[in-house]
Amino acid sequence: MKTEVLRMLKEAEGYISGQEICEKFNVSRTAVWKVIKQLETEGYLIEAVRNKGYRLKMAGDILSRAEIESSMNTEWAGKKVLYFDETGSTNTEAKQAAEAGAPHGTLAVADYQNMGKGRRGRMWTSPRGVGVWMSLMIRPEIHPSAASMLTLVAALAVSEGIGKTCGLETQIKWPNDIVADGKKICGILTEMSTELECINYVVTGMGINANMEELPEEIKDVATSILLQTGKRVKRSQLIGAVMESYEKYYNVFMESGNMSGLLDVYNSHLANMQRSVRVLQPGSEYVGTALGINDAGELLVKTEDGAVHQVISGEVSVRGIYGYV
Repeated sequence: MKTEVLRMLKEAEGYISGQEICEKFNVSRTAVWKVIKQLETEGYLIEAVRNKGYRLKMAGDILSRAEIESSMNTEWAGKKVLYFDETGSTNTEAKQAAEAGAPHGTLAVADYQNMGKGRRGRMWTSPRGVGVWMSLMIRPEIHPSAASMLTLVAALAVSEGIGKTCGLETQIKWPNDIVADGKKICGILTEMSTELECINYVVTGMGINANMEELPEEIKDVATSILLQTGKRVKRSQLIGAVMESYEKYYNVFMESGNMSGLLDVYNSHLANMQRSVRVLQPGSEYVGTALGINDAGELLVKTEDGAVHQVISGEVSVRGIYGYV
């Protein structure tokens, strides 16, 4: 009920009478008053006027399950929210929820992670109150070999979600980073559970640097935040809702074919590496070439000087720009 009352307050142009809320949820005035008090405790500024009702005056950058759910406009992506003030890793929480039978589209969100995970087991810095640390759990009916492409779907969703929320144009550094002005603004980590040739579930973690005023010394040359790029703070719940809306859209297109064929044009238009010289680093060897975009399988096509076109598979391969991170 709290989520729906909050949604009503957000969508209202003026006051909502207590009686209207009572009738909608078939509850007493006392129950409504208790919900309003809970919301005020969480940080919402709500004006109450006799004979008029309640009006939401101000809602800061609040994260809570009710706030996130009330910002969601999707059919299934993020409809069930697991929220944590602090946790080790949202990927771990999402996987545990999956094992316990959580439905397709369950979203785990944390204000702070103390054991955030990045690619290849690296730690991901996840400070409190300034970032979006979330993991989406889905149960796709696809072959496990196609699961890596879901990272590319998530990258499209994050890039578009950031643009819709704050107007910042970003690009995708294949396969799992979102960049702005050549610096990393989001990292994506996809993990899955399989059985024979069947996927039990896939968990995609997305860590977005939202409102950081500064970054740790060791990464500030290659990383940035929405605030540092735009000079403005973004409301994280709105950003989460926008990313989930975009994810649902792109996922549905992906599932029509089970590959990236329906998303090639939009993905390649966002590709930071497109037509740029890249260095492909793989176990035991490396080579330089020009990135030509991705193919239907989500592989990065890299053309070397001898004219050969290599199909680079994400995993243990790393792609870097010749003169920098991108």
